[in-house]
Amino acid sequence: MIVRSLLILIFGLWFGCGAALADKRVALVIGNSAYKNAPRLANPVNDAGLVGSMFRNAGFDTVEIRLDLNASEMRRSLREFAARTRDADIAVIYYAGHGIELDGSNYLVPTDAMLETDGDVLDETIALDRALYAVEPAKQLRLVILDACRDSPFAKTMKRTLASRAIGGGLAKVEPTSPNTMIAFAAKAGSTASDGDSRNSPFAVALTDHLPKPGLDLRKAFGFVRDDVLKKTGNKQEPYVYGSLGGSDVPLVPARPAAAGPQANPQDSVRKDYELALQAGLREAWEAFLQTYPDGFYANLARVQLKKIAAEEDRTVATEKARLAEQEKARLASERAQKAEQEKAAAAAKAAEEARIAAEKAKQIEQAKAEAAERDRKAAEAAAAKSLAEKRALEKAATDAAAKQAADKQAADAESRKVAALSPPPSSPPSGDLTKSVQSELRRVGCLSAAADGDWNAATQRSLSLFNKYAGTQFDAKLASVDALDALKAKPGRVCPLVCNFGFKADGDQCAKITCRAGYHVGDDNECEKVPEKKPVATREDSRRRDQDRKQTEAAPSTPQASGQMICNNAGCRPIAKGCRLGTANHPSNPAAKIPAEICN
Repeated sequence: MIVRSLLILIFGLWFGCGAALADKRVALVIGNSAYKNAPRLANPVNDAGLVGSMFRNAGFDTVEIRLDLNASEMRRSLREFAARTRDADIAVIYYAGHGIELDGSNYLVPTDAMLETDGDVLDETIALDRALYAVEPAKQLRLVILDACRDSPFAKTMKRTLASRAIGGGLAKVEPTSPNTMIAFAAKAGSTASDGDSRNSPFAVALTDHLPKPGLDLRKAFGFVRDDVLKKTGNKQEPYVYGSLGGSDVPLVPARPAAAGPQANPQDSVRKDYELALQAGLREAWEAFLQTYPDGFYANLARVQLKKIAAEEDRTVATEKARLAEQEKARLASERAQKAEQEKAAAAAKAAEEARIAAEKAKQIEQAKAEAAERDRKAAEAAAAKSLAEKRALEKAATDAAAKQAADKQAADAESRKVAALSPPPSSPPSGDLTKSVQSELRRVGCLSAAADGDWNAATQRSLSLFNKYAGTQFDAKLASVDALDALKAKPGRVCPLVCNFGFKADGDQCAKITCRAGYHVGDDNECEKVPEKKPVATREDSRRRDQDRKQTEAAPSTPQASGQMICNNAGCRPIAKGCRLGTANHPSNPAAKIPAEICN
């Protein structure tokens, strides 16, 4: 017991020093499911509990799990968490619930948000920048994980106060400005995430599978998370990470210190303590063993030994009772006790003897069980030793095979370099074929409408720029490249949105011509509208022709003319009668004035 106490004291001091030297890690986990003005979400509360348990099992110094928070509670939780990160090395925030994007900025939606108009977003939600501000004081790593890319019902019912204001279906791309900061989305920018069919979302399950692995760099861990989610969702949901870290590995859980020598079997110490208790053979030793190791193979063996000791104690007690009964019987016989007392004593002695015999048999049975258990123990230990030897032999064979494969590969690489030095370099694929291939892929993903003619013109350059915009790539649009072709082939479907010319509208993945019924035509807004009626309008040419005819009539000579001349007065105009001519006459009231008159012979 003294040795055990010293060992416990040494282990306590060792673990205490290790905890003092370890980096301080803090985490805040928020899960919002019970929205008051939107349908309840099934998974965020469950996901928050799962991820919070992961951080606690990973040894985080403080882990706070908050569920179904309104706006004021979320702000208070972030403010309190920012105070805890001032002396922390690693700070992590995990949020599961609704999120919304407005004009390129991301916001987290509390449970009491109404969001009747787009202007309410600034008042009723929590900006993502507020969460980044909370993790800012951490010294080594600042991590924000957003499982908030769900299809938001608020964006569908929200009234727009400004037509040009953009409200996205998912979250917008974000680039952290602080160093050693990472932001992980459950789905890449502009897309939505799935809750799955189980208790937890695929993203939360993948996080708990890979993030707590000791010594695993966060970038690799999130790469494994991406692969798992793509596989579980049939390539429909792709997690994405924004931000960058330095060249050194940054694990969420530090790697365990490597042992100086060969790894010892964890059951060795249990076996040694079992053998010590077996040598002692005392009830106290086995009870102390079971207090230290209450479960497992050796604990079951210890219980068998305790039963054996209990049977031995029962046998001893029964033997002592039989001895006392015989003494009492002899005493009564020697004192010539009455016959009844002698018979009573004889019956007690007989009962005691029967109890002794039964106890002896029980002891033999327990002895046999203990011996069988001991044989099983030795057999199990032998099998474990054999299995360990076989495992080490397989590992050595695998190591030798890997070394041989590496040597063969190195020799093959040297040979290929030698052959490459002697032979001319292979010619690159013809530029025309590469251009056509890139144009064909651009047409397939919906970024190019022209035919693939092998001419890398301005239209093709614009189409590659569109692909860079919607796929998040940065290829040089001035030329076709093999990297761009590989990236295009990796896309399973349309990337660029369908845009149709005037007079056409989108119909699935094609543009269909707009056909209007009789009396309607396509207006400026690309919709059918009624054709306005045309009213007759006098033109300058018609008035000019009438003036010329009048002047010719007035300039006609005063000679007899054939019918066709016209005379006009207050009563109107009429043709000159046949045999008459157009002339002038004195005005009836003013003889000095002349008026047109019809003169007949």
